[in-house]
Amino acid sequence: MQLFCHQQNIVAQDTIPVVKTEKKQFKAEPFRATMLAIALPGLGQIYNKKYWKVPIVYAGFAGLIYAIDFNTKEYTKFMRAYQDFTDRIPETDSYLELIRNVDPSTYDPVLYPDTYDPSAAAWYKERMLRMIDYYKKYRDLSYIGIAAWYLVTILDANVDASLFNYDITNNLDLTIAPMQVPLIEHSGLGLSVSLRVTF
Repeated sequence: MQLFCHQQNIVAQDTIPVVKTEKKQFKAEPFRATMLAIALPGLGQIYNKKYWKVPIVYAGFAGLIYAIDFNTKEYTKFMRAYQDFTDRIPETDSYLELIRNVDPSTYDPVLYPDTYDPSAAAWYKERMLRMIDYYKKYRDLSYIGIAAWYLVTILDANVDASLFNYDITNNLDLTIAPMQVPLIEHSGLGLSVSLRVTF
């Protein structure tokens, strides 16, 4: 009986205590997040574990690429129509696709030199030039938008990494304490007001 109890004590004494290791916390580095965002848009957001931002990053780029494509096609279409309208070659008539529901005999000096109205021809020419300028402007702005969106995604990754480990606690205190501000130098007279916020 004593032997059995003695063996139980040996077993109890022979066990090794389990040491609990703390799980290493992820600490985002702003420089690394910035470099990853520069290398590939969205990679900085993945590094910061803000996975929900990746679709927003690529949706922004997709929208701007669509805007570039659309404005480029419209710009090219109106530029070709303007060139066809101002040349003297009857076979180049792509502007007829743009000016629908209007009889070309009222504005076309090449196809209908006897019946066209010069003021109508000048109005259509001016309108095509306006549309060329309009689509060129928005195509160029879309290119600028891609560069700006790229910079915004880089900045977002940097700021997220900088604020990733920002400690927000409930220990916010507001303390009002006296502090002497001298009114007259070396006289000892003064006002005492101070405001201090501690985190």
